[in-house]
Amino acid sequence: MPPRTTPTARQLRIGAELRRLREAAGVVSRDAAGFLGTSQAQISNIEAGKNGISEARLRRLTRIYACVDAQLVNALAQMANTQGQGWWEEHRGTLPPAALDLAELEHHASYVRTFQVVHIPGVLQTEEHVRAASIFVEPDLPEDDREARVTFRMQRQQVLSTGTPYDVIIHEAALRMRVGGENVARTQLEHILQVARRDNVSIRVIPFTVDGFAGAGHAMQYVGGSVPQLDTAQLDSTHGAVFIDAPAQLHRYRARWERVDSAAATQDASLDLIRRIAQEL
Repeated sequence: MPPRTTPTARQLRIGAELRRLREAAGVVSRDAAGFLGTSQAQISNIEAGKNGISEARLRRLTRIYACVDAQLVNALAQMANTQGQGWWEEHRGTLPPAALDLAELEHHASYVRTFQVVHIPGVLQTEEHVRAASIFVEPDLPEDDREARVTFRMQRQQVLSTGTPYDVIIHEAALRMRVGGENVARTQLEHILQVARRDNVSIRVIPFTVDGFAGAGHAMQYVGGSVPQLDTAQLDSTHGAVFIDAPAQLHRYRARWERVDSAAATQDASLDLIRRIAQEL
């Protein structure tokens, strides 16, 4: 098969992890190719996510790289076996690839932690909120494309019903943003209160009254992999989602989450604040 032109984030991650293992073992790509009975270009394409790899070949490579972490090897093998499967594939060619990558990341997550400053987290948004925000951001977007994005955002919320632990921290600023008018804003807050009843969902707020909180400008999502080495930090940008998997950077984002977590109110106090804001509308 010809190399992929647009590998997914999951495909890129498999290649990146294999490259890290090879480099840690001090094996050059030419020798890896020789051990596997393939070309150096094939190894480069696998590491760039442009070519897939079978479980058997992946396990052989990890043995060549002297990887003794069985949990990591099994997790990579599972990733290799589950590529291109999921509800988000029906949107390929219609929505930006980064959006599909985010849905796939959430689907396979062992847990999700998200912090938002001026936006309601995507998986908590109502249809009316999504539609109103889309009109503001992209007023000239064709109606069919807009409705496709609304449908996709609603489908992403499936992750809340899978039992995946989902920890949300929202700055009070995001809760007070009026998107779509008073009725839409009130319904949005009531929806958040309803979602908070799920056993696997934790929703907390950083109130305006928190003193010395200096992280308000940096929204983030931290997604747990099947093993810690496969965690991912995800950031939003004007051109789509950005995925971060370098170990040193993941350490920084885990530390950032801990600081945000320590600044958030308890869930009971947070839900009381959300109710008060809804009553003010």
